[in-house]
Amino acid sequence: MNDRKNGYVYTLLAITIFAIQDGISKHLGGAYPPVFISMIRFWAFAAFVVVMATRSKGGLRAAVRTKRPVIQILRGVGLAVQIVIVITSFSTVGLAHSQAILSAGPLFVALLSMPLLGERVGWRRWTAIAVGFAGVLLILKPERGSFEPSLLLPLSGAAMFALYVIGTRLANRDDSSTTSFFYTGVAGAVAITFVGPFYWTQLAPVDWIWMLALCMTGIASHYCLIRAYDLLDAASVQPLTYLQLVMSAIIAVVIFGETLNLNMIAGSVIVVGAGIFTIWRESVVARRNREQT
Repeated sequence: MNDRKNGYVYTLLAITIFAIQDGISKHLGGAYPPVFISMIRFWAFAAFVVVMATRSKGGLRAAVRTKRPVIQILRGVGLAVQIVIVITSFSTVGLAHSQAILSAGPLFVALLSMPLLGERVGWRRWTAIAVGFAGVLLILKPERGSFEPSLLLPLSGAAMFALYVIGTRLANRDDSSTTSFFYTGVAGAVAITFVGPFYWTQLAPVDWIWMLALCMTGIASHYCLIRAYDLLDAASVQPLTYLQLVMSAIIAVVIFGETLNLNMIAGSVIVVGAGIFTIWRESVVARRNREQT
């Protein structure tokens, strides 16, 4: 029971820190190139995963060893690109609106798991996916009579994160979670370093403090999430991650003065409900398949 309690504590800590991290990203993204911000963040993240790998069973050599090098590298590169898109979205679309659309990630995962993982999706999950995407359309519904192309940024971010999750599932069929975590940080850091220096910008002294806070929250949030998954199964952790949407919305309204319209609130409720059902149903099917084998 204590393990489960601690698992939920780590989950809530991770979600809270992720929301704070999003607020810092929005602040910095409004003044500096998102590629530059992401590069500094990935450097800190890469250092963290290397330290974690050296302390894991088998050490750094075991973490580097992979049977899926192409997928592992593509995962890291894809996540780096996705983070650049998300930070850009925070400054152009808004933190609350972006998070509302990004919450459709599990729906994309369920949709893409069929062609890419060969998974079967029953009518219940198909219904949840359809309802969830109806919620996304409600969030995207233009207020001024014309569609805003900038809304495609968070939508593409949600789709890219789903591809990252699918890639993780493929990689984990042959590689350990430690190896996948290692390549997420290192491959992403190496890839973005090829581009980031061209966007190097002199930070104001106070913003170096914010950049340090961004790196520290990135490390702390991932550590808490790792500990949460050590103590709880994914079906217990994933539905709680939707609380990040609520926390980010509070930060967006209170700190950045953003407004929440009715379409966004109603659409978010639909998307979150459909996403939670999809996650729950997926865990039920997975448990049934394990029992039958």
